Amino acid sequence: MAFDPLQQRGIPLDEQLRDWRELNVTPIDPDHADPYTRCRIITMNGIEVEAVLFSHQLARHCPDLEIKRQLARVRYIEAQQQKAVNWLLPGSSSVLETTIAYEQVAVDLTAWVARMEPDDYLRQAYQFGVLEDFDHLYRYANLYEMIEHRKAEKIVDNLTEVMPGRPTYLHHRDPMDNVRQPYERSVTEPLSRLHALTIMSAEQQTMNFYMNVGPMYMEPIARQLYQEIGMVEEEHVTHYESLVDPGESLWEQLLNHEYNECYLYYSFMETESDPKVKNIWELHLNMELEHLRLAAELFKRFDGRDPDQVLAPALPPPVTFEPNKGYIRELLATQIDCTTLGTGYVREAHERFTRMQEAVMGGEKPASERVIDDNRAISGREYRLETEGPHPAGLQFSR
Repeated sequence: MAFDPLQQRGIPLDEQLRDWRELNVTPIDPDHADPYTRCRIITMNGIEVEAVLFSHQLARHCPDLEIKRQLARVRYIEAQQQKAVNWLLPGSSSVLETTIAYEQVAVDLTAWVARMEPDDYLRQAYQFGVLEDFDHLYRYANLYEMIEHRKAEKIVDNLTEVMPGRPTYLHHRDPMDNVRQPYERSVTEPLSRLHALTIMSAEQQTMNFYMNVGPMYMEPIARQLYQEIGMVEEEHVTHYESLVDPGESLWEQLLNHEYNECYLYYSFMETESDPKVKNIWELHLNMELEHLRLAAELFKRFDGRDPDQVLAPALPPPVTFEPNKGYIRELLATQIDCTTLGTGYVREAHERFTRMQEAVMGGEKPASERVIDDNRAISGREYRLETEGPHPAGLQFSR
């Protein structure tokens, strides 16, 4: 029977506070953990960060002191959840290893969402973005081989291929062309709302991560690559957040956030291979059921509607981390040369795109290209992990 979080009882809010001992979770073993366990951890960290940030923004627009206090109580628990989730990542992993895992999340989560998305326009937005994150994975993997002398298959474990996507230097577009057309909240399917919120949150966390860890490197090429891709991630957040209907009230947005957290914790509880981590997903789901109940009460009070009018009657099939090699290869063969114009997509380098390229590049080769040249000079060959044969767009190894 389908799981309906609106009909489930969670842990009362008064019983959700945890002490430091409970928050001091044991991290996963980077050498033996399922790579998709790490992907689920990174995803839920991004979801919880978005929950906290959105709650802060909502509180700043709420004049009712009692409602602000309730938001603060829930937000504190969300912050504890974020710490428990993010602290599952091992301190023994380097920043660059975690970066490669972030890009594996971006590739396989976005590809899965694109495959499941019922709306043609929204699906195209995810297909467009995933080819760029796929290229970021390739660039960081070459940096990893060059400065840490290790190969990315240690991290992605052959589940995700590593090879060129849409070249990163072509991701730098005029900001006007990063804004998409939003879905219409009155007609869009509930699943589409969840997809948009999930990918927006994941990309936002990637943007935040790169803007903070990039300057921690001493190697000039590493600092420059994080700076370049960090700017692209800002474009991606603009791309995905613009898909959300701005006509949704703040209370409807809060309801969507809490429902989406229930959806993802339930999904990962159902698909998690690590029993210890699965227990955390189950605990957090039971917390989020109460957060959803409280959000539903606020929605009914301030929007005057029943949550069933905007939410799915039951959770969709679980979000699943799985290989998407064939799907990515199909997109590489058919969409690698796309760019954006207005809210649509084109294949030619139009005037606004060309002007932006000239302004940003300044006549120099960007770090995303130089990192491949540098690794090729050191290793004798650029790094790739092509498990399914030659590149589908005919992009061969460069020596």
